[in-house]
Amino acid sequence: MEIKVAMTRAPGDATRIARETYQRGVRNYIAVGGDGTSYEVVNGLYPEASSAEKSGEPPTLGFLPLGTGNSFLRDFSHAGVEYAIESLIAGRTRPCDVLRLRHKSGTIHYINLLSMGFTADVATLRARRFSAWGELGYVTSIFLTLARFNRRPFPVRTESGAKFDDRPCLFLTFSNSKFTGGTMMIAPKADINDGLIEYVRWGPIGRIGLIRNLPTLYDGTHIQHPLAECKSVKCVEFNLDGPVDVMVDGEVLTLHCEQLDVLPSALKVVA
Repeated sequence: MEIKVAMTRAPGDATRIARETYQRGVRNYIAVGGDGTSYEVVNGLYPEASSAEKSGEPPTLGFLPLGTGNSFLRDFSHAGVEYAIESLIAGRTRPCDVLRLRHKSGTIHYINLLSMGFTADVATLRARRFSAWGELGYVTSIFLTLARFNRRPFPVRTESGAKFDDRPCLFLTFSNSKFTGGTMMIAPKADINDGLIEYVRWGPIGRIGLIRNLPTLYDGTHIQHPLAECKSVKCVEFNLDGPVDVMVDGEVLTLHCEQLDVLPSALKVVA
């Protein structure tokens, strides 16, 4: 099998390369990097590749996880690069849903998770002020976000006709896979091929309560907290006053979110 290498030199390059090559008939890709690289490739393939769902020939995405988080592959193994190489050699593929977010300026697609609130605030602060600090920048961002501790409403509804839930919360996440931030199991019940969005909401927990419960974010037991909610849904509608900072597959964006839904089994992943 011939492998052609395409180098990225700036943000957005992987999206452009994936879009151009897909239009030329390429259907098999390997993302070399972290979750952000995979996110760019996915957004180069979709929405055009969504029409392939009808023909039964979705594109295939493999991984060489050389980034900082590599959260998506943790659903299958903690072996990282070794596991990814074994999967590529064996040609082991799995069907994977693609989540589609419509916002006022367009549409994005992702395969890991979207979050808003505390988790997105930490990621945004790190990306904008402490990106060069490595792990120290992440820890610093957590403590600064804890100091500000901005619990606020993000009005959403998950059933047509229901009232929007505008209660203040610490964070909301909308997941396709279980992990984020490398090792945080934010959505322990998520399944990449169930045609559903795993919606996790953590209500207005106090600062001390959050610090005490931080370890539970790593083993998934946070969803047992009295202020936590977790459910599998097909669609989410937003009623936001304006754009908010969100974290999508490791990338930080500011979007005025409108609707989130699922493209079932629209992608094959090598895992």
